[in-house]
Amino acid sequence: VYKVHKVHKVYKVLYEPYNFINLINEKKLRFFHWNKFSKIKPFSYFCKKENRMKKIYTLPELENMLTCQGEEENRLYSESKRIKNETIGNNVYLRGLIEISNICTKDCFYCGIRKSNTETARYALSDKEILDAADFAYTHHFGSIVLQGGERSDKAFVDRITRLLQEIKKNSNNELGVTLSLGEQTEDSYKRWKDAGAHRYLLRIETSNPELYAKIHPNNPLHSHATRLRCLESLQRCGYQTGTGVMIGLPFQTITDLANDLLFLQSMDIDMVGMGPYLEHHATPLYEYRHLLLSLQERLRLSIHMVAALRILMPDINIAATTALQAIEPAGREKALEIGANVVMPNITPTTNRTLYKLYENKPGTHEGAAESMRKLEESILKSGCKVAYGVWGDSRHFQSRTEN
Repeated sequence: VYKVHKVHKVYKVLYEPYNFINLINEKKLRFFHWNKFSKIKPFSYFCKKENRMKKIYTLPELENMLTCQGEEENRLYSESKRIKNETIGNNVYLRGLIEISNICTKDCFYCGIRKSNTETARYALSDKEILDAADFAYTHHFGSIVLQGGERSDKAFVDRITRLLQEIKKNSNNELGVTLSLGEQTEDSYKRWKDAGAHRYLLRIETSNPELYAKIHPNNPLHSHATRLRCLESLQRCGYQTGTGVMIGLPFQTITDLANDLLFLQSMDIDMVGMGPYLEHHATPLYEYRHLLLSLQERLRLSIHMVAALRILMPDINIAATTALQAIEPAGREKALEIGANVVMPNITPTTNRTLYKLYENKPGTHEGAAESMRKLEESILKSGCKVAYGVWGDSRHFQSRTEN
């Protein structure tokens, strides 16, 4: 009855007339797709009012969302915008981004701050610089900050982050929300940071396809797809609002990969997502495959489609309008906010260090002060038809419903 097709640790199980797509990792089976329709429906079918409750999509239907053009594309954007406004409203939540260090133990093939990149001058913000940036966010009513940095897991680093979290919460009267994006850690470290005041964590999977993951990372235990997945599960066990994300338009990546990424996010019951176009960096191994890339405009368009499709698939999660969208087109973030995103991360890293945290080239806003960056961002949000939600954490509604059930 069942036909099982094994590709490394990913399995597809097909059973007619039902279609299940499963992800198996470390003997754990997750059902993340169930299609009860005998034929693939065009996206316009689901836009009809009488069919809006049918929220289950096949892989080909998601692929159609990602590649549609003309009127179908307009319907995709209209539907994702409608779902966003009806489910979570048009508020945009601020996460002041503090890039605490570009020192990293990882050697990912796509990243400009990879360990082996000798062209990058390394830095680490002082405690005072980090606390001053957090204070800027607090006094300007951002609601939340993000501490992001190159990946380290040594005791001194873990202890320092714990201490900084406690200071940030104390200095803000426990009013400033804190998201961490500091890579793979032990579950004990995640627990320590949660107890110290962090309540969200972003750990991007980059791709849910283990074969593609292996092509964009070194082949060693430090760069394991299975470890990445285990860390996401650890974060959920620790009680974090858990976020992840993917790069869009990678060399070797297919539309099917991206559609499966969407299903992966749904299967993991993720609370928040940060995803954007892959932008190459000349000092990385992946740069030699730039001839395989889609054009920048095609990567931007595909990223906007991913945001729209994800909003339809997971109506109540938080979705970030990433800076990489703006790197391709000044209004890139506005487009994402208009059709589905509801979080932005203005960079409040000191300008003297901001140019050194280059995951990709042509990163926007590297020379703008925090105040100027915020002014432009507010204008951008208003142009998208949204409004800035000052002074609130903007927690994921999906997390609230997931933990209540």
